[in-house]
Amino acid sequence: MIGRPREFDIDRALERAMDLFWRQGYEGTSLADLTRELGLTRPSLYAAFESKEGLFLKALDLYEARAGYRQAALTAPTAGAYARALLEGAADLHGDKRNPPGCLGVQGALACAPQSDSIRRELIRRRKIGESIILDRLKRAKAEGDLPPDADPTDLARYLSIVIYGMTIQAAGGATRKELRSAAALALRSWPQAPNAEGRQDG
Repeated sequence: MIGRPREFDIDRALERAMDLFWRQGYEGTSLADLTRELGLTRPSLYAAFESKEGLFLKALDLYEARAGYRQAALTAPTAGAYARALLEGAADLHGDKRNPPGCLGVQGALACAPQSDSIRRELIRRRKIGESIILDRLKRAKAEGDLPPDADPTDLARYLSIVIYGMTIQAAGGATRKELRSAAALALRSWPQAPNAEGRQDG
């Protein structure tokens, strides 16, 4: 027996779900909110995404794919340019008033009930992956002499992550793109310069 085709655009449904979770967080978004926003019945939602958690994780995948500044930053030629691309990319994404305020990965589970602990742990896991990617890039920079001998890539990766997530919290509170860019510029002033950095292009 041939199954009935879905009577909705699954990609469009994911877009709407991503926007809703981004604005309201995982815990703050009810199944009633989702069915209303997506125009689906609960059985249709469960058939397509299995659960609210399953829908959130797919929406999070979509969000991460759209927030491509982290991947683009990896093409920067120096550690300084990489740090600049990360911080300015975060400022541009989260300061864009066309987007919901803040970061889905942070807003998603700032507060979670015990029954949603799996979501909290998944978001922590993803944030750690993001920081490990930054760390790998900075370890390479250190090995290439693109950071001072006394620079610690682990500390710098954590520093960048803290600044980025701090900016997302500020954006959720109404900070503008200009304000976030100013914060990024201030943070970059303390970026350690390699001994051979003179004349190199950091963007």
